[in-house]
Amino acid sequence: MYTTPEQLASANKANVENLLTVANTAFASAERLAALNLNTARTLLEDSVSNAKSLLAAKDVQELLSLQTALAQPALDKAVAYARSLYEISTQTQEEFGKIFEAQFAEVNKNVSTVLDKAAKNAPAGSDVAVAAVKSAIAAANSAYDTMTKAAKQVAEIAEANVAAATSATVKAVGASAPKAKKAA
Repeated sequence: MYTTPEQLASANKANVENLLTVANTAFASAERLAALNLNTARTLLEDSVSNAKSLLAAKDVQELLSLQTALAQPALDKAVAYARSLYEISTQTQEEFGKIFEAQFAEVNKNVSTVLDKAAKNAPAGSDVAVAAVKSAIAAANSAYDTMTKAAKQVAEIAEANVAAATSATVKAVGASAPKAKKAA
């Protein structure tokens, strides 16, 4: 029932490996986010210069309005692509963290179960009821955790579907208003 130095060393090694996995996941996510932001900033600068040149070359007001309308759709498309990429990075990072923590939770459950089994073997007669109650409480907690995890995944799926639908509706609405703006000009 006593913890040996080898068991402590093994547990510490596992904890360090888990922390390194979490840190590597966080750094990979930050790296992807930084690359996305850098590429977006570069593209935004290039597009701004190009758009400014085009707008300055307009010969009359109608051409200026037409150019503005024509330039708005690509800008919106790029903003939507940026938002999708940002959402994808955050979702993938969340999934990675979820996998890590689920594995950690499973390991803790296994260890608690092992300790309870050892304690039950060494417990005095009549303590079976207490051990069974603790095991029942752990099973109930695990069931509640599983239910919450499933509910959280369903909420995430619904949110993802809503984000996709809202993005699509926004792009369609702006695309539909562009021809109206051209006609008004």
